Amino acid sequence: MAEVSSLAGFAAKDAKAIRISPVSAAALPALLASIGAEAQRWADSTGFKAEPGSFALLPDGKGGIARVLVGIPKDANLWALAALPAALPEGIYDFDGVTDAETATRYALGWALGAYAFSRYRKPKRGFASLVWSESSDRPKVERLARAVSLARDLINTPAGDMGPEELQRAVEQVARDHNAGCRTIIGDELLAENYPTIHAVGRASPRAPRLIDMVWGDPKAPKLTLIGKGVCFDSGGLDIKTASGMRLMKKDMGGAATLLGLAAAIMAAGLNVRLRLLIPAVENSIAGNALRPMDIIRTRQGLTVEVGDTDAEGRLILCDALAEAATEKPALMIDIATLTGAARVALGPDLPALFANDDALADDILAAGNRESDPLWRLPLWRPYRDNLKSNIADISNIAEGGFGGAITAALYLAEFVPDSIPWAHIDSYAWNAKTRPGRPEGGEALGLRALYACIERRFGDGR
Repeated sequence: MAEVSSLAGFAAKDAKAIRISPVSAAALPALLASIGAEAQRWADSTGFKAEPGSFALLPDGKGGIARVLVGIPKDANLWALAALPAALPEGIYDFDGVTDAETATRYALGWALGAYAFSRYRKPKRGFASLVWSESSDRPKVERLARAVSLARDLINTPAGDMGPEELQRAVEQVARDHNAGCRTIIGDELLAENYPTIHAVGRASPRAPRLIDMVWGDPKAPKLTLIGKGVCFDSGGLDIKTASGMRLMKKDMGGAATLLGLAAAIMAAGLNVRLRLLIPAVENSIAGNALRPMDIIRTRQGLTVEVGDTDAEGRLILCDALAEAATEKPALMIDIATLTGAARVALGPDLPALFANDDALADDILAAGNRESDPLWRLPLWRPYRDNLKSNIADISNIAEGGFGGAITAALYLAEFVPDSIPWAHIDSYAWNAKTRPGRPEGGEALGLRALYACIERRFGDGR
């Protein structure tokens, strides 16, 4: 799991730290002139032009490094220096000339995210370069967000054999203990006794019992914020079984739950002024004699009957009971994240989660926060005329639409059936995975949308302690 006491890639103040000078192409001549003629000659001989992402090691004449020059883009975004922890030789470094608090915080967070490695099963080949904490940076914010993202990445990266519903429950319980939150879990046939039939139906074929994990934290009088995360710890597709290639990454099908658990941890660490509730329906969609069958009909917690057009559209089934329960408290804000549809990936690719919302102001807030935090999302419409595509001849609703059009939209419309229009609600359809390694974003599990949602919630409900 992610570290809780310290972050990789950081060090205390050190007089011998090697200076890192972030510089744009336009500012490079002036910087080299201020350093000296030797630096100018070295930059010329190595061809360093301060192109974004490039860096040059200036020698000290004694076999060491005197300074690091790093090219940055004009906007100096979060990822501008995020490649350095893994790219620079191991040692202690310090930013030179970065005094603006926002920039220092942004660089530190990018550095922290670039110093992540999933090491549960294999030791890293080398350590990361360490950065001295800048006095200008908001260290508590960097630490809580970096830990939140690392927690989510660790959970998603863990293979399903070691991350089933019970292990996911334990992860939530650990976070609850860390922040003095309450946590209750409804397991197996208890789901039927307490009227969570769709969660039970999806997970009953696995020997790893389905469950609903329910964590609560904060002042009961504070505005209610409820997060709902899809926790399908492995998705075979059920009787509508996936292909081998389609099943390969299904350990990440609990990416929504992992992302929102990380977000919840950051919210609690910051002490934001909310009464937080996190609901995670955790299941394994398996195949057995008692598996959910195509064309079965289930009565949901809300009372609607659902015809199962496809057992591989299981995420929306487990979410609908959790959403119905969340709505009973009439929270000030409801947010769910789910690795829900391939259609969202076809439309937007792996990097842009699809955002659906029943409230324009909420959608605008999330999108703006995503742009500020280099954690972008893209809004798709809850196009109500497509609701007709979910009609069933013998039940209130089908869990899939006929035909291949607008799959992400119809999935969101299915979920919307269980959320009253009076409750501001956002649904995020996420890939939860980096398909390739980029600065600060190693290939593997990713908490897409976490930082955007944190920034949005912080602005809406206060910045806590």
